[in-house]
Amino acid sequence: MIVLGFDTATPATAVALLDDTHPAAAAELRHEPAAGERPGHASQLLALAAQLLATTGLRFTDVDRLAVGLGPGTFTGLRIGVATARALAQSTSAELVGVSTLHALALPAESAAERAGADFGVLAVIDARRGEAFAAGWRGGRAVLEQVALAPAKLARRVAEEGGSWLAVGDGALRFRDDLERAGCTIPTDGSEQHAVSARAVCRLALEAPQGTARDLVVPDYLRPPDAVLASPPKKPSS
Repeated sequence: MIVLGFDTATPATAVALLDDTHPAAAAELRHEPAAGERPGHASQLLALAAQLLATTGLRFTDVDRLAVGLGPGTFTGLRIGVATARALAQSTSAELVGVSTLHALALPAESAAERAGADFGVLAVIDARRGEAFAAGWRGGRAVLEQVALAPAKLARRVAEEGGSWLAVGDGALRFRDDLERAGCTIPTDGSEQHAVSARAVCRLALEAPQGTARDLVVPDYLRPPDAVLASPPKKPSS
């Protein structure tokens, strides 16, 4: 099965291509906006996907399954990613599977811990702005902390109450390092790849799904109301 997966929940645009007969050889391309630059999801997503397919001699119609990160994350980024995935699924007849962006963020560290037989949980943390973090935790192959949007101090208390050793990854782990380290979390250095959402992980999670999902059911998981809310139309004056 050929899986094309991508995630646009954070400022980065990440795209990967995975053949389930050679999963270790999955290729990934990503665009990271420079400091002060706006995310390039709209301009980069399809371009990166086309580039990745071209390097392997494949076309969009050769893809068997499309995988997309559903968030939580930025409102605009999620809308672009999910809308693109749904449009591609419609035009190519590929199966469509949505996965948790937080789980994709945690998966590489979670897999490494499992291979090493290490007994620590992985806390995936994305900077949610407004002084909050999107977070979820996994330990021993199962979810132990559901997806939440919390202030860093409250998240730190939740982690401390859960107990055990934790590795925290993601841009939220970097922003709220002090709070999480006080709760006992270990956080990789700032430049570690563990802080980036991997599109390879998006593909791997999508492979675990027994079948695709109806396009209309694949929707962003904002986890909280968006920062910008459309104004209600003005009321008509009463006669």
